[in-house]
Amino acid sequence: MATRSASKRGPESDEKAGARERILDAAFAAFMQRGYSATSTLEIASRARVSKRELYSLVGNKEKMLAACITDRARRLQVPADLPIPRDRESLVQVLTGFGAQLLREVTDPAVLGVFRLAIAEAIHTPEVAQALDSIGRETTRVALRKIMSQAQESGLLSGRPAELAEQFSALLWRDWMISLLLGVAERPSSREIAGRAHEAAVSFMRLHIPRLGPVAEPPTET
Repeated sequence: MATRSASKRGPESDEKAGARERILDAAFAAFMQRGYSATSTLEIASRARVSKRELYSLVGNKEKMLAACITDRARRLQVPADLPIPRDRESLVQVLTGFGAQLLREVTDPAVLGVFRLAIAEAIHTPEVAQALDSIGRETTRVALRKIMSQAQESGLLSGRPAELAEQFSALLWRDWMISLLLGVAERPSSREIAGRAHEAAVSFMRLHIPRLGPVAEPPTET
């Protein structure tokens, strides 16, 4: 009996999962085309071919749909489970290069850039879009980088606050690239450009954190 009940629930669960995916795809497409504030739940329900009752039951209100869309894309910005813990400077360069390349690749995806443009466009009238992007999407990146920096600290490779170290590496990685991409004056980078930018940022970061061999000598005082 239990097996038959489970098998009966299977197709229903799959159907709900499919409907939820359609809702989120429809919501994201509508937000990109019409803007968050101009999109109604009725339009999203029509695009997803579900009733408004199903829409609220499976996902929630419009704000929850936005959060779900951002969360789905933010998962790709987490530190991979198989990323090695840095034990020396060479392995730290490899870890930073790998994560930096993943970050550049995911954030420069047209759909992700579209979310950033949406947040900027809605910043004044609908600030919750930017707040959701920052607290869900960008915070995922910050947490991932802080974790890498903390691991490097534990291995004796770095000193300083992990949050500040993460910000420093992020600045070296992006420079003004993000602004150019958002303005549409730069094309999406190729895989080779992404790998090169990530490696360059990792090497530059490590050069700023060369371990000191001893105390810095004070300059001689004039007599």
